[in-house]
Amino acid sequence: MAKLGKKHKAALSQVEQKLYSIPEAIQLLKKIHYAKFDESLDLALNLGVNPKYADQNVRGTTSLPHGLGKKVRVLVIAQGEKIKEAEEAGADYAMGLEAIEKIQGGWFDFDAVVATPDMMKDVGKLGKQLGPKGLMPNPKLGTVTFDIGKAVKELKAGKVEFRVNKEGVIHSSVGKISFDENKLEENLRTLLDAISKARPASLKGKYMKSAYLSTTMSPAVPIEVGEQ
Repeated sequence: MAKLGKKHKAALSQVEQKLYSIPEAIQLLKKIHYAKFDESLDLALNLGVNPKYADQNVRGTTSLPHGLGKKVRVLVIAQGEKIKEAEEAGADYAMGLEAIEKIQGGWFDFDAVVATPDMMKDVGKLGKQLGPKGLMPNPKLGTVTFDIGKAVKELKAGKVEFRVNKEGVIHSSVGKISFDENKLEENLRTLLDAISKARPASLKGKYMKSAYLSTTMSPAVPIEVGEQ
């Protein structure tokens, strides 16, 4: 087990063994974060679901009101006029079948992929490359669509995808620690509300079991989320 550095130990010593309210947790993390770069504020949310069952595989998207504070590189895979539409909407890359070959060759200079439905027969070949990274376009998430302009603009504005992992945990960033406290809280509550609405109908018992906020380098702070 790696030894904790002095700065991390000092930060950890200020985290009490209690559940913090969201405003308290954000305030504390702003106080104790010590990295010299603008860290992300991250949520780890433990759900009472069993992801082995398809109907409990919680997944969705939401647009954070204040964005993530980082540039989202969007790749659009389309053809014809849709290429031009993608470029006009601000896509970083807009291409056709050549994108398939580039990705199969190990190219991953993008954070999100949008594809038109007519390209999915070929995009489907990228399951091994895009699937493990959570980058495969999906109609339920709005990333398989002919409305390319809307999809690109939403991703650029701070649309985030959330999905539960095999341990039943959702990990997601909600902004940068340099953001105003109120903006971070609004982003976090927007994400929690979206996850709450994605509660599986078949789930019995508590949905949101425990939640932690942390910055990229800081200790985790337990927070109250209640039954959202």
